[in-house]
This record gives sequence, structure tokens and C-alpha cells, in this order.
Amino acid sequence: MNGIETHTTNLVADRKFGDLELYVEFLVSKESNSGVYLHGLYEVQIFDSYGNPGPLRYSDGGGIYEQVDKNNKGFGGTPPRVNACRRPGEWQYYHIWFRAPRFDATGKKTSDAKFEKVVYNGQVVHENVTSGSPTRSALELSEAPVNPIMLQGDHGPVAFRNIYFRPLS
Repeated sequence: MNGIETHTTNLVADRKFGDLELYVEFLVSKESNSGVYLHGLYEVQIFDSYGNPGPLRYSDGGGIYEQVDKNNKGFGGTPPRVNACRRPGEWQYYHIWFRAPRFDATGKKTSDAKFEKVVYNGQVVHENVTSGSPTRSALELSEAPVNPIMLQGDHGPVAFRNIYFRPLS
């Protein structure tokens, strides 16, 4: 758990991953905000959106957060298909299938990162959503074939448990 204070420490894996299947359980308190960053760069939003009738936005729980340009201006982002949020204080989970960006032999990116599927508390909220660049508050890393997972410590208490991963070939 990250604590009551805002902007606490991010948890960053020592191991780096390419294509990945990730399962993570989290508990978020009322009005808290965090995220799961694949490759430390592409965020699936954790946010207390319980009871929000919509329309849903990329900043709601289950959203793929907005990207940022070189001037730190936000653009894009993908809202979840449905509001799958449970009440604050209840354990929730993401099950994510992620495809890393692709690069040619010279290091030029040939294919964007892709969320092949995101399941939130048993409901599919995304399929085949690409992310052409890092999302806001990402680690200061370059896009690469492999990078670490980051669990964001941001904007109020959040706890994580039962984190499982499987590299995909």
C-alpha cells in the first residue's frame, strides 16, 4: 500500500518485459487515483469511478490514459467500454494482454504498443487499442522492445496484491 499522502513512491519492477500477460489486484479508496503502466509508459487508469453513469472518459477507472506530445499537451486516450468499477475499499483486478512496440534492426519503430485485451473485474473494457506514444506521468524511458512494469503511487491510497505475469512469445 502506498499510504495516505499523495504522490508517494511508484513501484517499478527490476525485470523488463516485452509482450506480456499481466494480472494485478488493487484496492483503491474513495476518490483515489493510480495506474498500471505497461513498459512503464502506457497507463491503464486506476480511479474511483464507482457509480459514474457516464459518459466515461479516459481518466475513469479502466481507461487508457491520454498521451502527451513534446510540449506536454495531452491528446487521445481511450475510455473503457463500460464502468466495471467496484465500490471504493473493495478488491478489484485487471487482466491485461499487452503487445510491446516493434522496432526494425536500425531501431526505428515499426509498430505501436497495443493493449490486445483489458479485462476489468470480469468485463472486457478494451480490445486492440494502440498507444502511439507514452501516456502522461510515464517513466522517463524511451520506447523499446522491453521495459519494466510500474505501479503508480499517486493521488491517495492504493494497495496492490496478487500480481502475476507471463511473458508472451
